Amino acid sequence: MAEQIVEAPAPGKILKVFAEVGKPIAEGDRICMLEALKMELPIVAPVSGTVRALPIAPGQSVEAGDPLAVIEG
Repeated sequence: MAEQIVEAPAPGKILKVFAEVGKPIAEGDRICMLEALKMELPIVAPVSGTVRALPIAPGQSVEAGDPLAVIEG
C-alpha cells in the first residue's frame, strides 16, 4: 500500500484537528484547519485511505513542508 504524506502549504498554527489516527478518511475530507497569513486554510485529504500518523495538535506551530498527516491508501 502506498503512503501519502500531507504537508503544510505555508507556515502557520494548527487551529483544529478533524482526522483521527486509525480511522478511514475520504479524498476531500478535512484533516485540520491551519491559520496562515491571518487566514484559515482547511487542509484536506488528497487521497482516500486510513490515517496512519497525525503528528500535530491544536495550537502547534508548523513550517511550510512540515508533515501534517500520513494516509495509507
